[in-house]
Amino acid sequence: MTKYFSINERGFSVRCKLYCADEKRITGAVIYGHGFSGNKDNKIAEKTAERLQKRHPGTALIIFNWPCHGDDARNKLILSDCLDYLDIVIGYVGKRYHTNELCACANSFGGYVFLTYLASRGDPFKRIVLRCPAVDMYSVLTRSVMTDDDLRALKKGKPVQVGFDRKVKVTPEFVEALRDNDLTKNDYHAYANDIAIFHGEKDEIVPIDSVRAFADSSGIAFIPVRTADHRFSDPAVTDAFIADMIGFFFD
Repeated sequence: MTKYFSINERGFSVRCKLYCADEKRITGAVIYGHGFSGNKDNKIAEKTAERLQKRHPGTALIIFNWPCHGDDARNKLILSDCLDYLDIVIGYVGKRYHTNELCACANSFGGYVFLTYLASRGDPFKRIVLRCPAVDMYSVLTRSVMTDDDLRALKKGKPVQVGFDRKVKVTPEFVEALRDNDLTKNDYHAYANDIAIFHGEKDEIVPIDSVRAFADSSGIAFIPVRTADHRFSDPAVTDAFIADMIGFFFD
């Protein structure tokens, strides 16, 4: 089954999508974080959920919109709000389904937020898979996503609308928060054995070499995917990735 719902807490309304075989029999969950300017109607999340329902029917998948993404009602993107959204979803799953058997999957910007969460609020997850995580989100945003006109506007203190699916309003304050939040300064060794990073060798958005260096310095398993671009747009590559991810969650 698939269900859309909202979690209304702390003055936020987190728009979520649940996939499960039977909501009354959920014993664990995968929490999915989409990328920058994406949304909860994510095709790889849907394919992952389909595979989970067939092989691990007690495990649900929950994906949610980051602030200012998809049909989220907020109009100002703030990094701490992203962390609060993730915290709210984690807490909801634990209370609603009486389980702490949580795994996580996140891509690109979602991976950046999840890594920030681990460093600042701890690790509630059994296993974590990151796909093409934007470890240096500041550089990714300013070099791979924004135009020269966007950068000039930011220097003048003006917000800009950037992104791929839904345009996201980005303020100078948000960009400064990304610059100041340097993930390479955090120590992830305590969590490293339970994290795997998959990264496309043809990634055109997030440079693979910087992510490989981050993984190596943190003791995190790094799996290069030879033919994959940033979005893992080849269905065969996506299918293989999903199989490997689920295997990592349940080995």
